[in-house]
Amino acid sequence: MFYNCDCIDGARKYLGDNTVDLIITDPPYGIAGDQLHKHYNRNETKVLDGYIDVPHGEYPEFTREWIKEAERVLKPGGSLYIVSGYTQLRHILNALADTGLEEVNHIIWKYNFGVHTSLKYISSHYHILYYVKPGARPTFNTYAFYSDTEKNAIGGSANYKDREDVWVIHREYKHGGNKNKNQLPKALLTKMILYSSNPDDLVCDFFLGSFSTAKIAIGLGRNACGFEKSGPAFDHHISQMASIEKSSLLDELRIPPDNKLVNRGKRLCKAEKEIIRQKYAVLIASGLTKKNAIDELSHDVGRGYWSILKTVDGTTNKSNGAVKQKIKSNELFRLFKEIKK
Repeated sequence: MFYNCDCIDGARKYLGDNTVDLIITDPPYGIAGDQLHKHYNRNETKVLDGYIDVPHGEYPEFTREWIKEAERVLKPGGSLYIVSGYTQLRHILNALADTGLEEVNHIIWKYNFGVHTSLKYISSHYHILYYVKPGARPTFNTYAFYSDTEKNAIGGSANYKDREDVWVIHREYKHGGNKNKNQLPKALLTKMILYSSNPDDLVCDFFLGSFSTAKIAIGLGRNACGFEKSGPAFDHHISQMASIEKSSLLDELRIPPDNKLVNRGKRLCKAEKEIIRQKYAVLIASGLTKKNAIDELSHDVGRGYWSILKTVDGTTNKSNGAVKQKIKSNELFRLFKEIKK
């Protein structure tokens, strides 16, 4: 499933239409990447020889061709993540615009230790373009890392924060041993793989490089394939693949608790809306703030904060006695119990 060849020719020869569930790839920069150490004072004595970049003038056509192949091999509902710097970003965006792929997010990956400069702002981020192939419901595991009610250190939604489109993930230092010129960090790859694929899905990397995508995909219980044109890089890393045990990384994952907002997304019937409004009035009359009352109702009826807020907005505060008199209907409470089930 791993091929020492150009990804365009390789995809045409080895991958059929609609066969891949997820593509994660970090294409060449097109900025003479094999010479970067001369400009950025980088010690590359441990970097593997044979890095292959794409000449600047050939980059637009090269990009159109490999993205066309990526679109072809993706299953309907399959996802594509492209990691890119800013220099050739317009060519990648233009190539994507010429396909039938649909943009989902333009993610910013903010990393540590950007290249120091004195006459311009320091570059310390990459772009991650997230697209899907239409024709089926895309895989997106919303609660892969956090459940719907977990809080972060400052009391906000941990799930919401984790799914924002700016990711702060540190690059990894690689001490000793041979390595590739550029390598995506494990945390970054794990995030994309868990959100956008399921166990036994096929994950493909058109530019394998250090085989990080393949290694982590297999470790997370997925299958993997891909292409690497550089002979030295391919030979070095393919020798390590036999030692990667499928699902070996799953024990390292934190398992989020069960979701509590089990009715989120379901349509509210009139009876439930009435019960929510009346219970809200009781909670307000008991002295709770609007936010605390909505939080309590959210857990009580298994719905999200904004759904409750929309339902109770405009509800008049009443005294405890008046509210209790209004909500004595046994039928409403019977319906309420059914809704909670």
